[in-house]
Amino acid sequence: MNTALITAAAHATLAGEKPFPQIVAMLIEADVEFYHVDYLALRKTFYSGEGAFVSTPIPMEGLPSVAADFDAAALRANILDSQQNGQSWRDFTSRAMRSGVQGYFAFLRGQRVTYFGRQGDQHTEWFPGAKR
Repeated sequence: MNTALITAAAHATLAGEKPFPQIVAMLIEADVEFYHVDYLALRKTFYSGEGAFVSTPIPMEGLPSVAADFDAAALRANILDSQQNGQSWRDFTSRAMRSGVQGYFAFLRGQRVTYFGRQGDQHTEWFPGAKR
């Protein structure tokens, strides 16, 4: 795994420097198969297919608490807003947490993201244009 490229992608995400498709391309180039965003621990962990991993912090202050109940409709609206209007990752994160998302797995090869809540609720969103 290319740790420098993963770190650069994580920084670009936090800084809002690149859209999601470009971040995904960077991570694939860095040999990332999937990654986990943990809003409770404020960490991202990137995994290769061979079992290697790299973990980076999410150094954001002032984020809301993760809501106890999962609101799939609010999460879908948040995802759509990001896809259509390019909202910042910080705004996406705040809205996701208020929607009850405690974290998610982004499966790059599988072209989907699975979000999950504190009670085991989940929602899977396919990448735009992905073949199911």
